[in-house]
Amino acid sequence: MKWQHILKDFLMYSRLERSLADNTLKAYKRDLDKFINWLGDHDIDQSAVIISTSTLRAFIYELAKTVSARSQARAISSLKAFFNYLILENYRKDNPLELVESPKIGRKLPDTLSTTEIDALINSIDRSTPQGERNRAILETLYGCGLRVSELTTLKISDLFFEEGFIKVTGKGDKQRFIPIGDFTIKVINLYREEIRIHIPIQPDSKDTLFLNRRGSGLTRAMIFHIIKELKVKAGIKKKISPHTFRHSFATHLLENGADLRSIQMMLGHESITTTEIYMHVDRAHLAKVMEKHHPRA
Repeated sequence: MKWQHILKDFLMYSRLERSLADNTLKAYKRDLDKFINWLGDHDIDQSAVIISTSTLRAFIYELAKTVSARSQARAISSLKAFFNYLILENYRKDNPLELVESPKIGRKLPDTLSTTEIDALINSIDRSTPQGERNRAILETLYGCGLRVSELTTLKISDLFFEEGFIKVTGKGDKQRFIPIGDFTIKVINLYREEIRIHIPIQPDSKDTLFLNRRGSGLTRAMIFHIIKELKVKAGIKKKISPHTFRHSFATHLLENGADLRSIQMMLGHESITTTEIYMHVDRAHLAKVMEKHHPRA
């Protein structure tokens, strides 16, 4: 069995049957290509059906010399998923990585912005241009709704239920959820739609896409990153930020102001509440204030 052939089948299965995100599929392919190339470099002629745990351990051992623990853990996860697929398709009866443990990487606390920093970013936007009003609406939507960048770029006009106070978002694995949206964010989006978007010559396949470039097509992830990078410099913010920083700030500020973890989990679209619990560790000073205010022995 040719490695590249079975890899192609695995990626197709992961896309169609498991509805995995493009970024996950790219990571799978990158990790497995690296392993396949390593086999070739070491003249190891073992098919996916018969390859042994010892060979895989040798690859992981060499990988650990050149990449971080996080990248190593991701590669092990990709290989495990691949061999689980082979078991599912009856190519193998065992997963050779079943007893191989990933390195402990711990949880990386997310970077957040204060409300003052968010205001500084938004105030640095030149609103005298059409792109300025659009960028303002983009940042307000990222922060006001806690969206992933992919959820923002695929947001459609038909997903806006402003009268009900919600938007419909398509997240990871094409799972949909409804997120409440505040009156101010609604006002900013409507201003963009009625004053800017209406004058753009829209491409046929982008008529329902909310945020557009000047040529009438949907924005890319890279464009959102570029917008935020430029605004960060103008606002004089030194910390490293990305579109995801607004999502982290959304969750952190909700928690700081008394929102319960379950509600935040639903709005962020986390499958497991353990993913949301990372925000409990972001601001220990806030937790101390909660203890002081609410505990009878404080």
